[in-house]
Order: sequence, then structure tokens, then C-alpha cells
Amino acid sequence: MSKRLEGKVALVTGGSAGIGAECCKLFAREGAIVFAGDLQPLSYEADNVEYIRLDVTDTQSCADAVSAITGSHGKIDVLVNNAGITRDALIQKMTDEIWDLVIAINLKGVFNMARLIGPLMMEQGSGSIINISSVVGEFGNIGQTNYAATKAGVVGMAKTWAKEFARKGANVRCNAIAPGYVMTDILKTVPQDLLDKFAGLTMLGRLGEPVEIANAALFLASDESSYVTGHLLSVNGGMRL
Repeated sequence: MSKRLEGKVALVTGGSAGIGAECCKLFAREGAIVFAGDLQPLSYEADNVEYIRLDVTDTQSCADAVSAITGSHGKIDVLVNNAGITRDALIQKMTDEIWDLVIAINLKGVFNMARLIGPLMMEQGSGSIINISSVVGEFGNIGQTNYAATKAGVVGMAKTWAKEFARKGANVRCNAIAPGYVMTDILKTVPQDLLDKFAGLTMLGRLGEPVEIANAALFLASDESSYVTGHLLSVNGGMRL
């Protein structure tokens, strides 16, 4: 049975841990050459996953990473814009500093990567860009004005790029995934009673696992989703915020 990403080159931002790490490992198992872009070294070892230092807020760092990958492999077939942070506060307590930091990483960082890689994919004639949004970007959440704004924003950007990057006939698809609450390292610090509350908000009665988001990303990265673009895929267990 052929692998779903055989011969493809993928870049996953925020690929050192959590959802990004699961995307990297799964993509590699499915035949891709994967670059995990991050400021932190990899928290795991996997065949065909290579760490590349990347600061998505720094345009030169983004350009250097893209040049290194295309210089060695000639192309980038898949971009997963996963790098992101939270800095929560009620709006009256939200400082300029934490607003600007979340916007810089979660929103401008996604813009920085796509404006470099989208045109390359157009020249290649094909590619898949996947923005990792959030259930909070769909429905909002108390104390997360900055995070909600960025995660709604990356959906709008994906829908825009689906139009822009395909306009000259290139088979470049752009989609977004909105995960619900997923058991990453961040949630492992949350008290169990809150985790139980989050699980109770879902129709399936449980929290998600990072690999379940990676499975959705694999679908959107592969040719199995060849007629899917400009779409937001909610992977949240039926969460009702």
C-alpha cells in the first residue's frame, strides 16, 4: 500500500512538541520528508524529521528556513502553520505586551510563512497550506481576546489564500483546522476538575489527543482531500462553548 505523502516535502511550524510534533511524526510515517520549524529543539526522535531553527515572528528567520529547505529539496509541498502561544487575561487587564506577543506569533507568524511559501507553491503548480486555528477562534472564550482574534484571523487568511494561490490555475489548496481542547503539555498543568469540565462540554465526553488533530492535518495534506479548499475543519468532539 502506497504511503499518502510519498515524495512530499513538509514544513510544520511549532513542530518540536504537542500537535506539531504529532503532525511531523505522522507525516514522516506516511512518506514525507519533514522539517520541524521551532525555536526549541525536538522533544522526540523520528526518521525523516529534521529540526530547523525558525522564529516565525522574524521575517529573515522565515526566509532563511524556506531557502534552506528549497535549496536542499527544491520544493515545499505542505505547510502546517501550527506555531502558537496563549497569554490569557480579561480584556481590561490585557497589556499591550501580551496582546502584541500573541498577535506576532499566532497571526503575523502565519502570514510570514504563507507569503513566502504560497507563491512558491503557485510556481510549482501544487501544494497544501494548513492553518491550525482553534474552537476559541470559532466561538470565542472569556479571557482570550488576543488568542481568539488570532485564531479567527488564520481562518480568514486560509479562505483568502484559497482564492489567491489558485487564481492562476495552480492546484494550491488552503484550509484550516479548529481543534477543541487537546491533551498537550499545556493542558497537563490544568487541574483535573477543569479538565473534566472541558470534557463535559463535548458530545463525545472526552478531550482530544494530539494525534487526532494530526490525522485531520494528514487528510488535508494528502491527495485524499484534493477537492477540499477554503474550508474550516472542526475537530473538537462536538464541543459546545
